[in-house]
Amino acid sequence: MEHNHELIIKKVREELPTDEFLSDLSDLFKLFGDTTRMKILFALFESEMCVCAIAELLGMTQSAISHQLKILKNANLVGNRREGKTIFYFLMDDHVRTIVAQGFEHLIEEKTEEE
Repeated sequence: MEHNHELIIKKVREELPTDEFLSDLSDLFKLFGDTTRMKILFALFESEMCVCAIAELLGMTQSAISHQLKILKNANLVGNRREGKTIFYFLMDDHVRTIVAQGFEHLIEEKTEEE
């Protein structure tokens, strides 16, 4: 017996985002594929921080941290504010926290199921 996929395909095709949007979404998720950027995001979960504090926390140079913060800022994942000569970085909004937290929960759930 054959089954007809036409209705399903039609429905899914209508809901499928454009290639441009999916490409942008893919690019967003690629940003989470770097351990240093993930460490920075987790640090900013706890508190807004300046570059020098993040660099000290992660044992990296301020230049390396600044480079990663620029990438995160360009993607609207972090924001910043100036206080005198110091620039403090923070998570841009709760969506960033949710994305990372969901991934973290998924990994913990996966490990729990394996035990």
